[in-house]
Amino acid sequence: MQLLKEKILSEGQALSEDILKVDSFLNHQMDPLLMKEIGKEFAKRFEQKEITKVLTIESSGIGPGLMAALVLEVPLIFARKRKSLTLTNDLVTASVHSFTKQETNTITVSNKYIEAGDKVLIIDDFLAVGQAARGLVDICSQVGADVVGIGIVIEKAFQSGGKDLREQGFHVESLAKIAELKFGEITFVEEKEGAPINV
Repeated sequence: MQLLKEKILSEGQALSEDILKVDSFLNHQMDPLLMKEIGKEFAKRFEQKEITKVLTIESSGIGPGLMAALVLEVPLIFARKRKSLTLTNDLVTASVHSFTKQETNTITVSNKYIEAGDKVLIIDDFLAVGQAARGLVDICSQVGADVVGIGIVIEKAFQSGGKDLREQGFHVESLAKIAELKFGEITFVEEKEGAPINV
């Protein structure tokens, strides 16, 4: 997705070989016009999947997840990382380790909102080693919902998550794939030719 790549190049910062900072438009402040286009793109890529729910994790997945759900005209559910006084019964949980934050969270969804027979599109902001996506897949599995696709805003293609999920048979679509990060330098995977392009 060219618009997203341009935004990453103009506002993103490669802080190390593993960390890409995009908090000016995705992880802290959100660019609503970009989120709108991201939602349209996800809806287009998964339009044949008869999706009934979009599922994400708070908080950075909510923006792109909501925009995709809006275009698809289905509900968005976000898994909570924090305990809620109002979310206490009929809970489905999974354990998720964050590569970036180096912490493990128990994520929670009420089974009132996701159930057997749902066709679920998982949306997340980043894909690195795939822990968040696997946690959401686990929640769907526990209730008998079918994961029909996984949409990722930015995939770190140099890490194992995307490859592993695709090898497991999941339909994974990433709007921007990072081939390499160096301090101050971002290299994208060139989709058509399969070779990295340095921009």
